[in-house]
Amino acid sequence: MYVGIDVGTSMVKAAAFDSGGRQLAVASRPVGLKLHGGVVEQDMEEVYGAVVAVLDEVTERVPEPVELAGLTGQGDGVWLVDGEGRPVRPAASWMDGRAHELVDRWLADGTFETVFRRTGSAMFPGCPGPLLAWLDTNEPKTLDAAEAALYCKDMVFQRLTGAGATTDVSDASMPFLDPRTRTYDNRVVELLGLTHRRGLLAPVSDPLATAAARGEGLPSGTRIANGPYDLPACALGAGVTAPGDGLLIVGTCLASLVATTELDLTGEPAGLYISTDRPGHWLRAMPAMVGTAALDWVLSTTGVRHDEVDALLAETPPGANGVRVLPYFAPSGERAPFVEPRLRAELTGVSLESTRGDLVRATCEGIGYAARHCLEAAGLTGSLAVCGGGTRSPAWMRLLADVLGRPLRVVEGEVGARGAVLAAAERYGVGLDAEAWTKPTAVVEPDPGRAASYAKGYEEHLARLDQARSRARA
Repeated sequence: MYVGIDVGTSMVKAAAFDSGGRQLAVASRPVGLKLHGGVVEQDMEEVYGAVVAVLDEVTERVPEPVELAGLTGQGDGVWLVDGEGRPVRPAASWMDGRAHELVDRWLADGTFETVFRRTGSAMFPGCPGPLLAWLDTNEPKTLDAAEAALYCKDMVFQRLTGAGATTDVSDASMPFLDPRTRTYDNRVVELLGLTHRRGLLAPVSDPLATAAARGEGLPSGTRIANGPYDLPACALGAGVTAPGDGLLIVGTCLASLVATTELDLTGEPAGLYISTDRPGHWLRAMPAMVGTAALDWVLSTTGVRHDEVDALLAETPPGANGVRVLPYFAPSGERAPFVEPRLRAELTGVSLESTRGDLVRATCEGIGYAARHCLEAAGLTGSLAVCGGGTRSPAWMRLLADVLGRPLRVVEGEVGARGAVLAAAERYGVGLDAEAWTKPTAVVEPDPGRAASYAKGYEEHLARLDQARSRARA
């Protein structure tokens, strides 16, 4: 069997597949987020313990030899470790907002734009550049004690294999990597005031760099490959590799990605170009901060269960009876397809006659409009695949097809883990049928009438967003 490991923000999963891509078993463990005053952190030992636990479970449930394992996980943030790969402090999550004042300053003085023009990375508070700069000012002794500033999956890879600290080109893409040379841009490091911390950046490994597990979670000697991180892994797992084709991940992060062979560093600085294992091929990514997390907040606040969503969507008409939601709930604002650290969510059009269904539909519509904005900015011209937790709601998928005005290739199951295995197979030279592994489970067509109505709603969304951005800057 083939095992994919996906170390998510709130859930760690391991999935077993047979050689034809059929999913045999999945094991999962939740992991906590500690939120306080804009700070969002995770316990690295808890995360690693969850990885070992899900691997133990899935290999016990499917007692077949493990041919190969692939690793992926959440991107961005800062995961500081010592020489043994042990944490020197809690991990700062990609959702962390403590460095927003630095981003504000860099937006104002031109540093932000200069970095984008060099690397294709539009920094946001939860990416490594601002976080490391904040830690350098506020916790210098912590950085002194660290051997490397890793990304999530890199920490797990080091612990599973005993290999040295390393990362791959996908994780390194934000914000220090030059996408043309696939090496760190030392001028960017200098612009962020981090030259004296340059040694913390993990070496960018060759795509063929692999290692063997040392017996925790996986049998000793199991071949395992590190990376790419969850966004490009999902693109691989959904079969999004041809230029112009796109992927929408409806998960905690609402991520829009479009495959491209063109590197365009002009236009409004936003999102990033993710380097892939194939030189000259990138993913133009617009990873919006809040996806299903926005809906989760509304459900929790209104007392609606997840299994009630489809029924509520069915009983409320398109347009949600005038209720509108700008779904920018993240403490660190928004990062795609624009950067606005102080932007916050807005709920309008509510009256005593509004229902829970109106609020739920308005939130789903608002997330759909945000996705359309991101996909347009990323340059979508081909087919669109969709994956993530949101695909479990058929009603939401129909709504998204209508809001986006295009068919959706729905790819269910553990798509990130599937992509991690495909990447590992490519690196080890193991022949797998990628087309069979990435076959969609359904295609959802838009309704022409509703799509036309939502096209007008999208223009109204953009107008409200412009007003909200102006208020955020005031």
